[in-house]
Amino acid sequence: MAEINNFIKTIMEKDLKDGKVNQIVTRFPPEPNAYLHIGHARAIINDFELAKCFNGKTNLRFDDTNPVNEGEEYVNAIIEDLKWLGYTPDLICFGSDYFEKTYEKAILLIKKGLAYVDDLSQDDMTKYRGTLTEPGINSPFRNRTIEENLNLFERMRNGEFKDGEKTLRAKIDMSSPNINMRDPVMYRILHVSHHRTKDKWCIYPMYDFAHPLQDAFEGVTHSLCSIEYDNHRPLYDWFVEKCEMEHVPHQYEWGRLNITNTIMSKRYLRQLVEGNYVIGYDDPRMPTLVGLKRKGFTPEAIKEFILYTGLSRINSTTDAENLDYFLREDLKLKAIRPNAIINPLKVVIDNYPENQIEWLDASNNMENEQLGTRKIAFGKYLYIEQDDFMEEKINKKWKRLSLGLEVRLMHAYFIKANSVEKDENGNVTLVHCTYDPKTKSGSGFDERKPNGTIHFVEATTSLKATFNLFNPLIFDETEETKGQSFIERLNKNSWEIKHGYVESSLADCKEGTHYQFVRNGYFCVDKDSKKSNLIFNRTCGLKSSFNPNTNN
Repeated sequence: MAEINNFIKTIMEKDLKDGKVNQIVTRFPPEPNAYLHIGHARAIINDFELAKCFNGKTNLRFDDTNPVNEGEEYVNAIIEDLKWLGYTPDLICFGSDYFEKTYEKAILLIKKGLAYVDDLSQDDMTKYRGTLTEPGINSPFRNRTIEENLNLFERMRNGEFKDGEKTLRAKIDMSSPNINMRDPVMYRILHVSHHRTKDKWCIYPMYDFAHPLQDAFEGVTHSLCSIEYDNHRPLYDWFVEKCEMEHVPHQYEWGRLNITNTIMSKRYLRQLVEGNYVIGYDDPRMPTLVGLKRKGFTPEAIKEFILYTGLSRINSTTDAENLDYFLREDLKLKAIRPNAIINPLKVVIDNYPENQIEWLDASNNMENEQLGTRKIAFGKYLYIEQDDFMEEKINKKWKRLSLGLEVRLMHAYFIKANSVEKDENGNVTLVHCTYDPKTKSGSGFDERKPNGTIHFVEATTSLKATFNLFNPLIFDETEETKGQSFIERLNKNSWEIKHGYVESSLADCKEGTHYQFVRNGYFCVDKDSKKSNLIFNRTCGLKSSFNPNTNN
């Protein structure tokens, strides 16, 4: 795996050297209201790998402080995603584990005169907040007595008020140039059943209040987050200080990573699922981890991709093709390379005996002899790719089969095309060929040069298969599409289904198995695949112009 070298690692090294911390502790704090996507993988991998560099610890903490859309489905999915990526948290906990302790810290702030119960509506609160150029205005309820605030806050907890009727706000500075410091809301009322605490609570802490306290409760040393929380850091530090936390964590931010033609928003991904634009969160076109897994991406490829993109303080964008590159690098020596025909064209070898099948030796991976060999069938009737045949050779660059030309069948014989049969529309449906038995396994190269090498599948032993071919689910905004919604930019041709054949060696292929189908790309066995209905998802093609050693 690539070596980690970024500014966060440098900070950690210095903190350890200076004695600022004794052990590195990070955390990954997802809200359990959606499935994780490739953007979350960046946080996961850096949280765990940075801690690992110093023999530190990483916690998984579910930020379940907003019960409206949260649930066990997402909790379980997130745990499985981490397991798939190869990470085991040192501690799995929930924000709800700290509800009582967080409530006690809110009481402390009220008693110190640093929090008050407010009756302003959400709209009025927004008006009072001010703008980037104008200071906010104090709420008319800001100067309630400590006793009154304690009483009202307890009554909020006891369920005496409706949703939105009251909030608890920190008393900081309504004229602060940082809008986040203008008396932010600490608690709101939500009469919603929580997936863990059920109906025990009807007030829930806001993220900006709960998160720093949870970091402190757990002994987190380096709280890593994306750059949009940069101006939240003063508030993070304020809550840690004013709540008199024994352990003082510190927040550090990095720039977000965008990927071309990729949706990086939980809200948008939810819209795709709920609007039936995709078949679910594990749709192979989705950038969710379950979707990437189903499409055929490996944890190793995702890790290398994330580490290659690095970390910086600025937002950046990388090409989706770069992720494909690391998949190829991971699988090129691991994947068996069987034959598959996606766009079949039938071939008959006129001079080959009827009802005779020959079993030929074939390498499983010519770049890795340790993967061994297998037997492939050869007979009178074959399938080749339609793209491998052209009636007349139109230019010197054509290195496949044409009438009057000879090609080598991979692992088998030389064949020569002599004539064709066509349907009523003039489409070639059958190619009549002859073979040379003296050219078995490619012998005879020195005497004559075939017009290229193509792969094939023997027809009578072949297995029917469905091939799912994917293109980007969405296109990035351009001048022509500016102003369109992301739904309008969805690619109507993002999923193409082909029906073809694979060789008989794949009869017992298992879900998740990776293959490199000769000249067609890297494929993975889909979860819905059955022996009677083999289904393969194309993960990526075989070629890429990207090289991490030459491209920046």
